[in-house]
Amino acid sequence: MKTGVIVNPRSAGGRAGKRWNELREALARRIGSFEVCFTERQGHGAELTRRLIERGCERIAGIGGDGTINEIANGMLEAGGEARIGILPFGTGGDLRRTLAIPRKWRDAMDVLADGRTLEIDAGKVAYLAPDGRARSRYFVNLVSFGMGGEVAAHSNNVLTPLGGRAAFLYASAVKLLAYRGRRVELALDGGSPLSHKVLNVAVGNGRYHGGGMHVCPEAVLDDGLLEVTVIEDLGLLTLARDLSYLYDGRILAHPKVRHFRARSVRATSPEITRIEVDGEALGSLPVEITILPKRLKVLAP
Repeated sequence: MKTGVIVNPRSAGGRAGKRWNELREALARRIGSFEVCFTERQGHGAELTRRLIERGCERIAGIGGDGTINEIANGMLEAGGEARIGILPFGTGGDLRRTLAIPRKWRDAMDVLADGRTLEIDAGKVAYLAPDGRARSRYFVNLVSFGMGGEVAAHSNNVLTPLGGRAAFLYASAVKLLAYRGRRVELALDGGSPLSHKVLNVAVGNGRYHGGGMHVCPEAVLDDGLLEVTVIEDLGLLTLARDLSYLYDGRILAHPKVRHFRARSVRATSPEITRIEVDGEALGSLPVEITILPKRLKVLAP
């Protein structure tokens, strides 16, 4: 199987780039020859993926985090290729990796890349308002969120970024927890009448996790043709601090301030600026149109 490898050298606080020689040697021993490309800017991974598919690559491995895999998936869907996506986790969040049960350590994940089974999973498409005011669209694999999740993603590049992505993310989360106020959002599912909610955050998931392990869509299935919609209503700071464990231990749907829905399409609007994040990347704001694309991607899993 002809293999392409896309490396985000800035992932994991730059450790992916610094350890590339070690990664390259281990990868060559495990899968043989491959073609390698390095991302240089945001969105570059999609361009590189299209190029590798044109060169006949049947398997494309991403070395990075959820953002890197998102770009590979976008390139794959834009090219209409049948290549398989492999994940060698080297990022901050690793949320899609969790849903797929791919090992956290990259050496163990190489076994999945070499010998894993091929799954056909759903993808999503989101149309949104970009910061320049223009309507844009993007594919996603894992999850779209808006509200506090979008605010944290928008401020995740901060004074602690030189210490690594996780430190910067935790800092942004703490700052936003203290300052964030709930947004009034109208949600319409599958073309139905919109319902108004005052929310802390809304997660629309193909996968189960976001934010580096928050278990916000615990019933999501990657190949069921449905989106899981978890609405966390506005909470006071003390309530949020007290019940933070619900976000991580899979009990979130049991919380009295959480509403849960399933849909094939979601439309969300707000009279206030409400930022979104797509597979961990801050992209813009509401309004959004989110649709599911059944079984459009092939990924390697244990």
